[in-house]
Amino acid sequence: MSMSMFSARSWRPTLLLLALTAAPMAQAESPVPVATVLHVDLARYMGTWYEIAHFPIFFQRKCVGDTTAQYTNDTDGTITVTNRCRNAAGGMEQAKGTAQAVPNSGNAKLDVIFFWPFKGDYWVIGLDPHYRWAVIGGRNRNTLWVLARTPTLAPADLDSALTTAKAQGYALNKLTFTVQNGKTSAPHQNGS
Repeated sequence: MSMSMFSARSWRPTLLLLALTAAPMAQAESPVPVATVLHVDLARYMGTWYEIAHFPIFFQRKCVGDTTAQYTNDTDGTITVTNRCRNAAGGMEQAKGTAQAVPNSGNAKLDVIFFWPFKGDYWVIGLDPHYRWAVIGGRNRNTLWVLARTPTLAPADLDSALTTAKAQGYALNKLTFTVQNGKTSAPHQNGS
């Protein structure tokens, strides 16, 4: 019997024990899946929403403020999404896409396509009962938007929206507040 065979056999019980104890720890550390609200009334959701804050993402790299999303019902059951923002030169950027509710999601999950064939998650993870604000994310927590019906959001409403995102496991330190008409809803820091 070679020494290397003896070593491999003697480590097997230790490796098995490590694997068995590490598996529950890995499960305990994995985040709970992102959950959406139970139902979104799409008729109430249609119209203009102002971006209050977002996680920086590539396709918004030219946006410096005045970011809005317009949702319009189409006759074929889809939703036209028109995103607009002001760029650094003062001009307006625009992107149009199509959204469709995911079956059996209570209309809280939409698949959005801006560039066919690529779909993006649009999950409503928080929604004010009066549809004054919404929190939008996705299954991987890589995207996050706080939207409102007005260009700014009252501090109590902003706190409710951010608490919703944080409870879902979103890292709020990545959040960037959007300038709307020269103002933001960013919370004031002590001493400012």
